[in-house]
Amino acid sequence: MNQQRRSMGERTFQIVNYSFLTIISLSFIIPFLVVLATSFVSENELIARGNFILIPRDLDFAAYNLLLSKGSLIYNAYGITFLRVLIGTSLNLVFTAMMAYGLARRDLPGRNGLITLVFITMLIGGGLVPNYLLMKSIHLLNTFWVMIIPGLISSWNLIIMRNFFMQIPLEIEESAIIDGASPLGVLVRIVFPLSLPTFATIGLFYAVGHWNAWFDAAIYINNTQLHPLQLILRQVVLSMTSEELNTTMTAGMMERPTAQSLKAAAIIVTTVPILFVYPFLQKYFVKGVLTGSIKG
Repeated sequence: MNQQRRSMGERTFQIVNYSFLTIISLSFIIPFLVVLATSFVSENELIARGNFILIPRDLDFAAYNLLLSKGSLIYNAYGITFLRVLIGTSLNLVFTAMMAYGLARRDLPGRNGLITLVFITMLIGGGLVPNYLLMKSIHLLNTFWVMIIPGLISSWNLIIMRNFFMQIPLEIEESAIIDGASPLGVLVRIVFPLSLPTFATIGLFYAVGHWNAWFDAAIYINNTQLHPLQLILRQVVLSMTSEELNTTMTAGMMERPTAQSLKAAAIIVTTVPILFVYPFLQKYFVKGVLTGSIKG
């Protein structure tokens, strides 16, 4: 009787749990589907049915034809963004790992003071004007590297990676040193292979940050040929009329989509690629976050 009653309770919990998770999932999925549908809606259908359209009657590709037409800034912005993600994430991981490994050494002189300085940078920033003057003084304005070098190391990611390195048994490193391995050899041959979950997690944080970033390019870069994808998206979303959008992206096309369709298409074009990264790193993601946050 107790077993049957417990099974009924478990079934009730599963029904409530699955229903709640389904509602939460739909609250994320439906807005994305509405944006996707809006990108294919023609002007006549938009006028007839309103702004909230989940399933368009006829697919209109005018917005994508405009965004992806020859001469569009989207292609150049894609190239800049992909370069930023690849180069930036790689350098982020290298510099973060080297500093985190050093701060994880318990015999490092002044380690606590250095960690305190790192933590202070999470609470206090230099400000926009001093940062701009700094970028100008080191000749990084209007260069690709102004989007990479200032953010080489994230304090939060550094602390997570350091905490994970501190959990690696010292005996493994000591045995490698006895066998003649250098500190750099220990880091590359021992620590890095054991840290793949953390590297995947931190790398995903950095990659998504680079993909979504636009503010630094808007402040430090005037050359439109160096503008990343998200800055182009911002220009599209903030534009209010189809004429402004067409002027921003490209001109001379016969088909002119509505402002809503063009904005929705720009969001889809700039969002979908990064979504495909998550499934490949999902198995490392949770493990990397948990193992990096257990020990301080």
